[in-house]
Amino acid sequence: MGSPGRKRRLPIGIQSFREIREKNFYYVDKTPFALDLIEQGKYYFLSRPRRFGKSLFVDTLKHLFEGSRDLFEGLEADRRWDWSMRHPVVRLDFSGVNAKAVGDLDEDLREQLRAMEAAAGVEPLDTTARGRFRHLIRTLHRMSGQRVVVLVDEYDKPILDSLDEPDIARANRDHLCSLYSVIKACDAHVRFCLLTGVSTFSKVSLFSGLNNLRDITLSPAYSSICGYTEHDLETVFDRIREQYYGYNWCGQDKVYNPFDVLLLFADREFRAWWFETGSPSFLVQTLVERGVSTPELNSMVATSGLLSAFDVGDIRTEALLFQTGYLTILNREDTGGKWLYRLGYPNREVRESLNWALVAALAPNWSRQVRLSREVLRQLHAADFDGLRESLRGLFAGLAHDWRRRNEIASYEEYCVSVVYSYFSGLGLNVVVEDTTSSGRLDLAVRTVGRVFLFEFNVQEQAGRHTALEQLKERGYAEEFRHLGDPVHLVGVEFSSQTRNLVALESELA
Repeated sequence: MGSPGRKRRLPIGIQSFREIREKNFYYVDKTPFALDLIEQGKYYFLSRPRRFGKSLFVDTLKHLFEGSRDLFEGLEADRRWDWSMRHPVVRLDFSGVNAKAVGDLDEDLREQLRAMEAAAGVEPLDTTARGRFRHLIRTLHRMSGQRVVVLVDEYDKPILDSLDEPDIARANRDHLCSLYSVIKACDAHVRFCLLTGVSTFSKVSLFSGLNNLRDITLSPAYSSICGYTEHDLETVFDRIREQYYGYNWCGQDKVYNPFDVLLLFADREFRAWWFETGSPSFLVQTLVERGVSTPELNSMVATSGLLSAFDVGDIRTEALLFQTGYLTILNREDTGGKWLYRLGYPNREVRESLNWALVAALAPNWSRQVRLSREVLRQLHAADFDGLRESLRGLFAGLAHDWRRRNEIASYEEYCVSVVYSYFSGLGLNVVVEDTTSSGRLDLAVRTVGRVFLFEFNVQEQAGRHTALEQLKERGYAEEFRHLGDPVHLVGVEFSSQTRNLVALESELA
């Protein structure tokens, strides 16, 4: 599309397939996935985090079924699609819905249906949204002679937006459940159906009336249906890979978040573009309230059932983090017919930003902690342990203690590890927690330019224990790191659960 000599532009935030093609924006051809879906089935569900191109893919399907061949010139669909067939499309888009009060969702839904009825010349015969939806599908089939394509974009947003108001969330869920059951009831009139969203709500609670959906969220064949693969970018620099690469839904190819990459190319600046455009306050609040041990975030294990278990009032931590894009699949293992998935951070952007947000949530005076962070980086670089001791004391003195309120963290020692881990990770340091060595399990290893720091944490009230530094020396953890060729510093940190702060920090060059 577009004249050959015309410079292409970056489609940042553009979800219109027509606009991208007509205005000569860059476009990664995802039509092979669309064709495969259409050829192999009828009812589909796809979950991906926000800003991964779901809406653009839905819009691509809309134009494909409507027969807009001029938009597909040069793409895979141009040669494989039967352009003599055109199907009416019913598209519901909940991405712009603000459904935080009773009646908001129904009002928005009625408005969307009203616009489609007017465009197609369909006279509504029912007053309810469910009845009008059913009548619209059947009438479009009768008028056109072709079965209808149903596309639902951000199907779950009315629920996710109201999770802090459980009664509203349940009402929105029930309203949507009733609506989506119409699709199965109209099976004879439907050619194809795709629902997309961020979360995978339980089929029992939301899709009880549409239980024939094929969930392709974790299908290896469709793992790169959204996002950019390594091949898509053609030329990739190491920092781009480290910062934005790594999302995986069980495919051979990992993908980049397209929003991150496009803004990087547009502004020539490495930033947490995806993280900054969202509002993870609910996620952060949930992790803090549950007292989640942050070192475990990079090594969570879940089954496929757990990853798809998501409902109002029953949101498992693993499912919440995976479906919202803050964790991804690192690998999977077949354990006798059941898949186990190991989850972890997809890339540096998420690891740093999420941990920084978690510590910020515990610090009423966060600006002071930000100023302190500059000193911590300097102190580690210079191996200034006196300064580091005072900086960590300042960090803990400025924290609220909500992180342990609902105590998934088993001990105060684990709480201290979580705080230091998140703080160091948020600073962009290379942090490994409880690294397994031949000598046992190490609390924390931090690598900086030219130095390795091995941290062990103790709580002084636990009688009979050696000091943290003595444990580091006795277990010989340093031997596992000597091959790196950098100085290895042993750092023993003692805390008091009474004062809720660091009381001693000892160091020794191994």
